[in-house]
Amino acid sequence: MTAATTLTVVRGSLTDEELAALTAVLLARAAAARATAAVVVRLHSWRPADYTSPVSWRRAA
Repeated sequence: MTAATTLTVVRGSLTDEELAALTAVLLARAAAARATAAVVVRLHSWRPADYTSPVSWRRAA
């Protein structure tokens, strides 16, 4: 499924079990989307990527 996928209810009424199953699926999709968005790749976890060394001006010359 893609982000453009939508859910359309045409007609009918849900039973309690169907509503519970639909709720579980939607919550699982939302959790998977949050987990995917939260992944951050860092080359060095011991220092932030925007770290500037106090002697970095020497390397720039």
